[in-house]
Amino acid sequence: MKRKAVRLSIFNHKGGVGKTTLTINIAAALAKLGRSVLLVDSDPQCNLTSYLIEDAVVNSLLDHSDASNGQTIWSALKPIVEARGGQKKISAIPLNIPKLHLLPGDIRLSEFESELSDFWSACFQRKIKGFDGTSALSSLVDEVASGLNVDFVLYDTGPNIGPLNRAILMDCDYFIIPGACDLFSVRALKTLGVTLRSWIKDWESISAIAPDGAHLLLGRPRFLGYIPVRFKTYGKVIVQTHARYVAKFEKQLHSDIIAFLRKLDVSLAPQSVQHSKLGEVKDFSTLIPLAQEQGTPLWKVVGGNETLVREADKAFKDIAEAVIQKIETN
Repeated sequence: MKRKAVRLSIFNHKGGVGKTTLTINIAAALAKLGRSVLLVDSDPQCNLTSYLIEDAVVNSLLDHSDASNGQTIWSALKPIVEARGGQKKISAIPLNIPKLHLLPGDIRLSEFESELSDFWSACFQRKIKGFDGTSALSSLVDEVASGLNVDFVLYDTGPNIGPLNRAILMDCDYFIIPGACDLFSVRALKTLGVTLRSWIKDWESISAIAPDGAHLLLGRPRFLGYIPVRFKTYGKVIVQTHARYVAKFEKQLHSDIIAFLRKLDVSLAPQSVQHSKLGEVKDFSTLIPLAQEQGTPLWKVVGGNETLVREADKAFKDIAEAVIQKIETN
């Protein structure tokens, strides 16, 4: 099946960088610019689903995900895990934001993840079940995205470098790295670069020996850019301590991600940090709880600080425009 939709992940295995909030707001900004988006809640914690859907609906989805009429990602992948045939068809949920749909997550995705290591090993043995299992989520997204004719797929991922995130990143056309203004975000880049390089090289080896007819992941996630997040400002100037961490983050980003990936293939990353900044997201802390309560992007919050709402609207519009521009010129 030919892929129309561009697949993206806001990925950093460090927790606390607001990946779910970024994913929702970038998706909503893309939709506001006229692009249709499928959100995929591929984190077993289900934060994206819980953010966007009322609690009663989430509880019903989770309570019935094992049933024949289940409609979560786990419902679709369960037959693969239990070796009872191919994936089950499910439908995406239309959201109250035009052009946005959601494939709801499930805490039982952790059971799918526990099988992915065995599926990956089976790929090295040229067993078709390995390829079917490794690409099961990709196949599900293929079908749903094609049926909706969306322009973008955005995966929401958990804060780890486990087998599930490996399968997701290997399915993505691009990934975006968010980074908080702290030492841990800087240190996390080295592990991320080494891990991505290992995943890409492993999948190259797997693809080279794949049997005819095997469903292959793309296996070439390209670094689209980075977003500094949750920095504080004084007026319009970034607080000095945060500015220092941004400088450290950019230095490590070049050595541990950009240079590292370009040694593997120059097409996997831009030439420099200067060409990879997509925008920046300041500390919108007073809007975050309101947005979560209302299940809405920051720029649609009712009752929040109007200045912050306008700033959030512009920040994510700028990021969405940068994402579109970079992809269209790649």
